Amino acid sequence: PIDSIALIYHKNCLVALLGGLYVLGVFRKQRPGEPPLDKGLIPWLGHVLEFRRDTFKFLERMRQKHGDVFTVQLGGFYFTFLQDPFSFGAFVKESREKLDFNSFAEQLVYRVFGYKAVENDHHVLHNASNKHLKGEGLEVMTQAMMSNLQNLMLHSVGSATDQSPWKEDGLFMYSYNIVFRAGFLALFGNVPHKSEGGEEKAKEKDRTHSETLFYEFRKYDQLFPNLAYGVLPPKQKWEADRLQSYFWDAVSVQNMKAKDNISRWVWDMQQAKEEVGMDESMINKYMFVLLWASQGNTGPSSFGPSLLLSPRLPQTYAALKGASFKPLPSMSLRSLTATGKGKHSLARGLDLLYQPWREQGKHVNSLKYFKTSNFIFFLEFFFCLITVKLTLEEWIHWPEEAKEPFIYYNMPWGAGVSMCPGRFFATNELKQFVFLMLVYFEFELKNPNEEIPEIDFRRWGFGSMQPIRDVQFRYRLRF
Repeated sequence: PIDSIALIYHKNCLVALLGGLYVLGVFRKQRPGEPPLDKGLIPWLGHVLEFRRDTFKFLERMRQKHGDVFTVQLGGFYFTFLQDPFSFGAFVKESREKLDFNSFAEQLVYRVFGYKAVENDHHVLHNASNKHLKGEGLEVMTQAMMSNLQNLMLHSVGSATDQSPWKEDGLFMYSYNIVFRAGFLALFGNVPHKSEGGEEKAKEKDRTHSETLFYEFRKYDQLFPNLAYGVLPPKQKWEADRLQSYFWDAVSVQNMKAKDNISRWVWDMQQAKEEVGMDESMINKYMFVLLWASQGNTGPSSFGPSLLLSPRLPQTYAALKGASFKPLPSMSLRSLTATGKGKHSLARGLDLLYQPWREQGKHVNSLKYFKTSNFIFFLEFFFCLITVKLTLEEWIHWPEEAKEPFIYYNMPWGAGVSMCPGRFFATNELKQFVFLMLVYFEFELKNPNEEIPEIDFRRWGFGSMQPIRDVQFRYRLRF
């Protein structure tokens, strides 16, 4: 009997060991027709440490080893990378049955925001977005964005007749700051005039509160990549927890109900959560998800168009300045969609920011990839799109026909069936900011010959690329 018990015990241990190794991916092999599989030397973790240390160098090493399409293990997940931009079109046209972003998104928002998704979340979000961030609803949002941009940009710069000195700032931080804050106020509402004793005091409080919120958001955004990968050290994890609590309160249901001009998009989402009986604390977490989803990419993305508008690129700057611009009390949706030169600049600026990595984060279910090879991608793989790394000068001097495969300037908001339904509002935010800069300000780089900064490779895979340093510029009112 003792021998039998010992045998059963050893068998159970063996089964448990084999099960653990299976979960860690030790037995996962490349299947016929799949892209090359590289699991790394560390079970489960795979290549995640090298990937986080220097993403670009790692991906370049994998490309040289395996070609343009390959699969690697990162922290228990398998990611397939596609680096051939000529093949993006075929990929993003696949149906929702073959491409599913929801599973990946639900895991991400729970890890990073503490929000646990419920049934039909994605459906409710798309319905609200289609209703309020397109068509007539988009017209309302465009006017709200313009009002808040003017409050933030014009309140302290005096007038051209005052002969006021130039104001100086970093181009990236200025663009990011203004676009983020105006977008936040347009979506989550303004301080009521009555509560502050007048319109000017209410606008001042909007400026002060949104400024504080922006710098806290910036701290959280810098922690975001390591938080998403689950590799934050204890001190930074504590800071991330503190910032989460701050935002759960800042965009809470109670604070939101005390505001005026709350967007119907945010209001409808909050009402939908209440109707299904969701706890208020979880709704607060979802509001933070909406803030990050709506503003996490848009602010940083404004840096590219701002660079293209600067005298650093004389031809672009001269062409845009040659357009018929005059001071505007407001900007309609029609005027935004009819501005060809500004649209061209915006597209080029966004594409520059996204040259290094087009990350899609999709589950792929038995999708045949036919442009480069007959590879088959299975359900447990996440799919990432990458293009070549170019400097700004290299991009400028490329012939137009060579640029065509890279014109995916809407990639900040996804592609194909998972394209962000709020992309029209996000694009309008950038257009309005760009046009207000052109219409109201003279601006120039402090050092016209300054080298364009490299991007921060540590953020690869999570939205807009951000520069490793800022570019100083100065500005003053034109009128």
